[in-house]
Amino acid sequence: MDQTQNNTQNAIFSNNSVQINKTHFESREENLYYDGVYDIDPHELYRKLGQVCLIDVRQPDEFNGDLGHIPKAKLMVLDQLQEHLAELPNDQTIVFICRSGGRSAKAAELALRHGIKDIFNLKGGMILWNELHYTTEA
Repeated sequence: MDQTQNNTQNAIFSNNSVQINKTHFESREENLYYDGVYDIDPHELYRKLGQVCLIDVRQPDEFNGDLGHIPKAKLMVLDQLQEHLAELPNDQTIVFICRSGGRSAKAAELALRHGIKDIFNLKGGMILWNELHYTTEA
């Protein structure tokens, strides 16, 4: 498949504009609590770790605590996220992460409200990530 076909397959059409998804997630499903936010499955994220920017919105003690964090995840505490939205890459898919998926969904919704596109929420957060025995750092 050539690049043009690939980009066409990953395009989302809304309000007469086109947004190219940088990383496509087959597992994406609408979040039950936040309109426009999509949850993704940790199995699929694991396979695509090198293709996304990981933003962990927990507190520092959680990030470095028992559940650890996904390698290469950047810590941006939810309470301070709005002040740091400009630091988020606009050329890469962003996946928000927290303990169970609630705070990260809220972070994704905040990013959407501020015009940041191509964002996702990790379903089940670090609890599910750990249950699946995927790699973490503390």
